Amino acid sequence: PIYNATTDFDYQSLQLGLHQEYIELDLFHYGLAKFSDEDFEAEGLTAEDRFLIEHMADQEVGHAIMISNILGASAAKECTYTYPFNTVREFIDFCQKLTRWGEAGVYGFLEHLHNRASANLLIQSITQEARQQMSFRQFEGLFPYPEWFSTGITQSMQWTLLAPHIVSCPAGNPHLNWTNFPALNITNDPTHAILPRDTQPAISSNVSSLTAPGYEVHFTWDSPGKSVGPNSSYTTRTLAGAPKYAAWIAQLNVTYTELYNISGNSAYTIQPNGTLYGPGTASVLNGTQFVLITDSNPYITPANMSYLDPHVVAGPAMYQAD
Repeated sequence: PIYNATTDFDYQSLQLGLHQEYIELDLFHYGLAKFSDEDFEAEGLTAEDRFLIEHMADQEVGHAIMISNILGASAAKECTYTYPFNTVREFIDFCQKLTRWGEAGVYGFLEHLHNRASANLLIQSITQEARQQMSFRQFEGLFPYPEWFSTGITQSMQWTLLAPHIVSCPAGNPHLNWTNFPALNITNDPTHAILPRDTQPAISSNVSSLTAPGYEVHFTWDSPGKSVGPNSSYTTRTLAGAPKYAAWIAQLNVTYTELYNISGNSAYTIQPNGTLYGPGTASVLNGTQFVLITDSNPYITPANMSYLDPHVVAGPAMYQAD
C-alpha cells in the first residue's frame, strides 16, 4: 500500500490532524514546565503521574512524525499557542477537553478518507489519544469513561475549537480550508462545578453527574466576521439562518432541543432527556460532549455528520455532563 494523501479531502484532513498533534505536544510540555512539583503534588499528582504526562508528549512526537511522513514536504510545522488556564486543575481539565475534541475530530473524518492505508495508521494513533483523555479524567477525579460510545465531529467543528488557541505559524504552513464557526459560550458552564471540587486522582471515582436532564443551559455566541487562528488569518463565518435549536452531539446521536428567549446572540435551552436504546440503557448525553446552535434540526447519523455544517450558527462548545 501507499500511505499518502490521495485527495484534497485527505490532505486537508491530515493537515488538521497534524495541527492537533502539535498542540497536544506543546500543551503537555507547557503544563509540566509552568507548574512546580509542589503545585502538582497539592492536587494529588505524583512524580509518576507527571511522568505519564511526559510520556503522552512523547507519544505526540510519534503521531506528528507519522502524519508528516504521510503528507511529505508540505506537512505543516509546529506553531505557537495560547492556553486558558492558571492552575494545575485547570490545566488538567483543558487537557481532558482538548484530547476529547482531537479524538472526536479524527473519528468524524476517518471513515471518509480515500486512502484507507493512511486511515489505518490514524486508527493506531487515535486509540492512544482516547487513552490520554481517559487518563486526564482520572487525574481530575472523574469517572473515567461514562459514555457507551465515543462520538465524532466534523473537521470544521474541530478547527473551530482548535484555531483560537493558535497564535502564529511558520509562513510556509498550508492554509486550512475548513470553516471557522462563530464561538459559542455556555454562561452557566457545569464545568465550573468541577474545578473547586476536593476530588483526588483515582483509577475510578463514583461521583455525581454535574448536570441532569432538565438543566437550564444558557448561551451567548459571537457574530461571524471575527479574525481567529494563526496570525489572525482566518475569519469566522456561517451559512446558517436564524438560530432555532441547540444540537447536542453525543454517543451515537445528534439530539435537538428548542432555544428559548432568543435575543440577539443569546438564548437558553433545556438539557435533553432520553436514552440510546430505551429504558435502562445509557443516557443520550453524558461525559464530555459537544453542543452547537443551529437553524434547523436535520436528521444526522455518525456517517453523515458534515450535513450539519451548513446549519451551524455557532459552536461547538464543550459540554461536560459528567
